[in-house]
Amino acid sequence: MFSWDQIYSFLGIKDFIYFISSPAIQDALFPIKIVFVLFTAFFFCAVIYFYIESSYLKYKFTEDVTEFFSWQAYGLREVDRKWKEISRKTSAGSERDLKVAIVEADDFLKNALQDADLEGDTFESLVSNAEKRILPNANDILQAHAVRNSIVHDVNYHLDFNTARKILNDYEKAIRNAYIG
Repeated sequence: MFSWDQIYSFLGIKDFIYFISSPAIQDALFPIKIVFVLFTAFFFCAVIYFYIESSYLKYKFTEDVTEFFSWQAYGLREVDRKWKEISRKTSAGSERDLKVAIVEADDFLKNALQDADLEGDTFESLVSNAEKRILPNANDILQAHAVRNSIVHDVNYHLDFNTARKILNDYEKAIRNAYIG
């Protein structure tokens, strides 16, 4: 068996360590060490400065504090506000307002899916690319989107209140899942 001393001697590592650690070499390398220490300090300070000055840290801090005090995922308050605007349209109960609410909810869901970094150019491709945890009711959403298309393309399309409420409830679940999940 070989000992570590024999292996170090055979590879020349022992001689190299003695050479590098000799006082003469250390004295010669001292100015280079100082330069590298100064570069390290400069770049460390630059990283800290840009990290503090960037909006990333402020954004993350704001996000964490908001989530802590509101007991909701960050951005859900904005989702609630937008959804209340859509829901207000349904309070009148007129067919025209229900149609507008469905079209706006469909657009809102499309934006939510795009914000979730799902790939797809059309609404259908976004829904099909959404994972089951984001859109567990994907078939209901596709049926609601078909109703939305009928509303947009057929001026005489009739929409009853119960169907509209079901569609809007499906959209609300999907939007919340897209922002939370």
